[in-house]
Amino acid sequence: MQLAKVLGNVVASQKAPSLAGIKLMIVQKIGQSGQALGEPMIAVDATGQVGEGELVLLEGGREAAMALEDTFNPADQAILAVVDRVDSLAGQLP
Repeated sequence: MQLAKVLGNVVASQKAPSLAGIKLMIVQKIGQSGQALGEPMIAVDATGQVGEGELVLLEGGREAAMALEDTFNPADQAILAVVDRVDSLAGQLP
């Protein structure tokens, strides 16, 4: 799992039937001190309650698809949890 920040949402005019009703979010993986890692990506919101600016836990690969009710779906990244606070040796993340 990877810590990420939600940058916004995606509106899709067409989706795979297995993703019907599932929110798609733009996320940015972040490092221990809050710095951006890599490029932003699209993830399915398996919690159904994520909003812009929130810290989340992100899972990739086949495990991402298994986070949804219909596990036969094209998801490669999934938001599994909302993070309330992160305490680390580097300090608290915003």
